[in-house]
Amino acid sequence: MVQAVMLAALLGGCAQSTDEAAKASGSPSAGAAGAKSSAATSGGTIGAAGTACELPVSFDIAPRWKAKAVDAEKELSKASDGSDGDLTGAFADAFLRQGPVTMACEIDAKPAGSIGFLRVWTGKPQGTDARAVLRQFVVAEDNVSKEKYRSFTTGGGLAGAEVEYLYTSKLLKETKKESALAVITPDGPVVLHLGGLDTEEHEAMLPAYELAKRSLRVV
Repeated sequence: MVQAVMLAALLGGCAQSTDEAAKASGSPSAGAAGAKSSAATSGGTIGAAGTACELPVSFDIAPRWKAKAVDAEKELSKASDGSDGDLTGAFADAFLRQGPVTMACEIDAKPAGSIGFLRVWTGKPQGTDARAVLRQFVVAEDNVSKEKYRSFTTGGGLAGAEVEYLYTSKLLKETKKESALAVITPDGPVVLHLGGLDTEEHEAMLPAYELAKRSLRVV
């Protein structure tokens, strides 16, 4: 179990100290408002060869958000070889795979003052549409409610589907808002997911999510 927690900390990016500071002040984490106001401005592009995360798509990320590639297969292999065996492997599988897609990149908002990630998930071609992929992704998260699906088109003409929903943590007994979108590429489906510490943090990071959606294009 210790190894499982360490894996989550490694891949998820523990932000406990920032969280505690935010709660102590009775407000969102320091800088969240600044992140919200600056997120519509591009801080760079990821997805193409040579960038932090090489993906089937490319898009703009907000200033000071830090992207890191996730080698899911490598992490799953390491977890399965651990002393906790099946327990650690099962935990890693649940964290790195969701529905038809596997985590490929996470973009950390902490350098910009918010607590949360914009994560990118990719999958193999499966002959289905974006909304079907997105529904499978959301169902796999479990404990979700009030899903609102809709279609969208990026600035470059790429069509996709997106969803807003509520997620309730069994452990914390708290409910928060989350957002995700999916597009289909020749290399398979791609899902972008925005979580956050809580609904307030999620909403502070939405401009970064909208920036990614607006600039999304096939590589």
